[in-house]
Amino acid sequence: MKQKRVMAVIIAVLVLSLLSGCGVNQENPTNPGENERAGESLKEEYGVKIDEDSVTFIDGRDKEVTLKKHPQRVVCLFTSYLEIWDKAGGKVIGKIEDASEKPVEGAKNAEIVGTLGAPSLEKIIALEPDLVILNANSKINMELVPALEQNNIGILAIDFFVKEDYFKIVRLFTALTDREDLYNEYGLKVKNDVESIINKVPKDKAYKALLMMASAKSITVRDSSTYVGQMLKDLNMENISDGSELTTDAKVFSMETILERDPDFIFVQVTGTDQSKVFEKLKKDVESNPAWASLKAVKEGRYIFLPKELYMYKANHRYAEAYEGLARVIYPEVFE
Repeated sequence: MKQKRVMAVIIAVLVLSLLSGCGVNQENPTNPGENERAGESLKEEYGVKIDEDSVTFIDGRDKEVTLKKHPQRVVCLFTSYLEIWDKAGGKVIGKIEDASEKPVEGAKNAEIVGTLGAPSLEKIIALEPDLVILNANSKINMELVPALEQNNIGILAIDFFVKEDYFKIVRLFTALTDREDLYNEYGLKVKNDVESIINKVPKDKAYKALLMMASAKSITVRDSSTYVGQMLKDLNMENISDGSELTTDAKVFSMETILERDPDFIFVQVTGTDQSKVFEKLKKDVESNPAWASLKAVKEGRYIFLPKELYMYKANHRYAEAYEGLARVIYPEVFE
């Protein structure tokens, strides 16, 4: 009998131990793969890898960069990026001098650290930033990189040519600020709105377009690989400079080729602060040629100057507005 009682006690102890073990597992559940996943990226979009505390991406130097989320002292040296950073919920302590056509209200109290063409390294370092946002296409910006790195300042050097770049930047910025709500508003919603406009475009028109860039010093043309050029291509326009001597970097404005191809639309991007000098240059180099008036686009009133705030500066969160503006001009019967 004693042996039976001893066995009963042993079994009871084992049962209690098992139950106790189950209780511990319920309070602290484990998943065999959880620890393995802890070090992996939680999300990756547009090549931007988003972890709990950091963001990793390939920057405009083709260099892999990892930045901590929630930078507190940010300086931005490019106005179009400053606008996106502001919409992404970011704050800045320093910026370049504002462009009058594109002020960023959320950054109005930031300290000026120079101009677009002459940022001051001394002023930037004096602000003790933990992050400086640069334009990777600016030689002047990139010349600051070695000094910033020597001072252990984080660098975010990025490109912006076409709309896919915009969506990547929004993904990157909202990841750094940890604002998924703003990514939905200024990334996903803008993308859906743009695609909705593109999907309405007639597929049987294939109008021909000439896209010009006019400054006080030169008149050149732009192909479909450029900011506005991509918009026109998305809207089913044939850019007459594609695949010809009229390239993005053309230095000579070829009236002969333009007359030969006779575009249905002529769009002009105007750059520079003194627009009167730009129009003088256009009149002298282009409009004074008697053949200019014979072009279909000119005769039919489709020689169009594009607003700087949407088509010279990047439209950013107003991308859908920029697309619709062009679509209304090209297809008034569809976009009333």
